[in-house]
Amino acid sequence: MIVVTGATGTIGRALIEELGGAARAVVRRAEQGEELAAELGCDYVVGDLERPESIPVEPGDRLFLNSALWPGFARAHQAVIDHAAAAGVAQVVTVSVRGVTPGSLLGFGLHGQVDEHLKSSGVPWSILAPVGFMQNLAGDVDEEGRIVGSYGRGRVGYIDARDIGAVAAVLLRRPVGADAVHELTGPVALTHDEIAAELTRALGRDVRYVDLPVEEAAVHLAERGMPAAAARDLATLMSQLGDGRWATTTTTVTDLLGRPPRSLREFLG
Repeated sequence: MIVVTGATGTIGRALIEELGGAARAVVRRAEQGEELAAELGCDYVVGDLERPESIPVEPGDRLFLNSALWPGFARAHQAVIDHAAAAGVAQVVTVSVRGVTPGSLLGFGLHGQVDEHLKSSGVPWSILAPVGFMQNLAGDVDEEGRIVGSYGRGRVGYIDARDIGAVAAVLLRRPVGADAVHELTGPVALTHDEIAAELTRALGRDVRYVDLPVEEAAVHLAERGMPAAAARDLATLMSQLGDGRWATTTTTVTDLLGRPPRSLREFLG
C-alpha cells in the first residue's frame, strides 16, 4: 500500500491522481477524505502527523511524507519517520527543498532537519528536492502589481508542483531503488523580471519586479505584517537564492517521467 500524507495539497492530489487512486490518503478530517475518495477514487484514513501512531503504515508499505510548514513540522515529521521505521515500511519518499541544510533559514532549516533524520533512520528513502513552486508566483503579486524581493538578477527554475507529484508516483510505483536526493526544477531558469513579464501576459495586467536591498526588503515585508525577525530572514533568504544556487536546471523530471517539466508559460496558460 502507498500511504500519502499531505493528500489534500497540490502535490498530494497530483500524486494520487497519477496513481489512479491506488493509495491511502491521510487526512485530518473525514469530509476531506470523502471529497478525495469521490474525486480520485482513493481510500482514506483520518490521521494527524502530530500523532504518529495515527499514520496507518504496515510492513512493506511505502510512505509519502509531506505537509505544509508549521512550528512543530520537524519534530512531527521525525516522529513519523521513526514510526514508519518501527513498522517496517519499504520506503519513505519525502518533499524537501533543493540545497537545504539543518542550519538554513526559516522552513528551509526545518526541511534540512527532517532530511538528516530520514537519512539516518535506516529506512530506504528518496528525497525530492525542488526549487520554488509556480503555484506561488501569482500570490506574490501585490495590489500595486509588484513582486517585491531581493533576488537581484538571480535566476530560478521554478517548477509546477504537479510535476513533483508525478515524480513521486514513479518512485513509489517502481521497485525500491538506492537512497537518493532528486533535485527537481522546471525546464528554464528565469529572472524575476522575466517572470513578471510572463505574469503580465497571462494576467492581462502590468506586473513588475521591484528589487530591494535586504534591509529595505525586510522593512517592506514587516510593513505587510510579517514579524520583523522573520522578515529579515526571508529577505536574506531571497538574496541567497539570487546568488545563483537555484540558477541551474536539472533533467531529473524528464529522466523519470519521459517528458519535460511544464514551463511557466504552459503553467500560466
